[in-house]
Amino acid sequence: MTIDQWAKELADITSQENIKINESLKKYTMTKIGGNADILVMPETEEEAEGIVKYTHNNKIPLLVLGNGSNMIVRDGGVRGIVMNLSKLNEIRIEGTEVYAQSGALIMDVSKKAAEASLTGFEFACGIPGSVGGAMAMNAGAYGGEINDVIVHSTVLTREGERLVLSKEELELGYRKSIIADKNYIVLSSLFRLEKGNKEEIDAKIADLTFKRQSKQPLEYPSAGSVFKRPPGYFAGKLIQDSGLQGKGVGGAEVSTKHAGFIINKGNATATDYIETIKMVQRTVKEKFGVDLELEVKIVGED
Repeated sequence: MTIDQWAKELADITSQENIKINESLKKYTMTKIGGNADILVMPETEEEAEGIVKYTHNNKIPLLVLGNGSNMIVRDGGVRGIVMNLSKLNEIRIEGTEVYAQSGALIMDVSKKAAEASLTGFEFACGIPGSVGGAMAMNAGAYGGEINDVIVHSTVLTREGERLVLSKEELELGYRKSIIADKNYIVLSSLFRLEKGNKEEIDAKIADLTFKRQSKQPLEYPSAGSVFKRPPGYFAGKLIQDSGLQGKGVGGAEVSTKHAGFIINKGNATATDYIETIKMVQRTVKEKFGVDLELEVKIVGED
């Protein structure tokens, strides 16, 4: 089956304008690097997403799911098969102390809406750049809070297109991991439970966390955010800093001088530059401290 045939058959599931052939993925990732997707499709409803997953499964077509692309590096050769971008599934709804959010909604927008409704418990996410789906998959957290603290349940799709509702316990959330990541499930939506709070206090906390983030992180450059998981007993950024790697890199990629845990795209980096810089950091930290730095970001696609 050809790419044009895939596109034609996908048009039975979602509208033609949501299907792009040979689309550059640079504009869909936070690093602004990476090659093209054979097909990029952007479903507008959960039913369309379900239909696309079933279609790819039944026709044995590789499927990559992309949210906000904040913790993903796409190699320069791009992605074969179909890339499903969920950014149009972005509804956020509040009922009482419960917040319903679709997977493509930005997690920082959920934090913002919760604050507007005087709900506390989601302030930690005010600066996390990912989508709800990505945040669920990696149990995203910052400043002492994480998804595990506020989640009630998530609605997901298996790779066969079966819909499941997973409770907090069934999600098996741990440090930067979940059953979603382990089983390659696709998040459709999540329900969070917060508490009524004082709006002034919530706003003040968000302002404080935003200031901390802006003063410590290199937000002026494209990056995949925090590249490495925290190794037991250490901080990745401190190990990288103590290895003298800040300001060093390959090609257009560089270890940030502002926060050593970030690798930035200085403007013309390729995915190869970025990945080679990651390897250089891992190698140096291993040589100097005997610590293996494990990736928090996902590397996909072809060289």
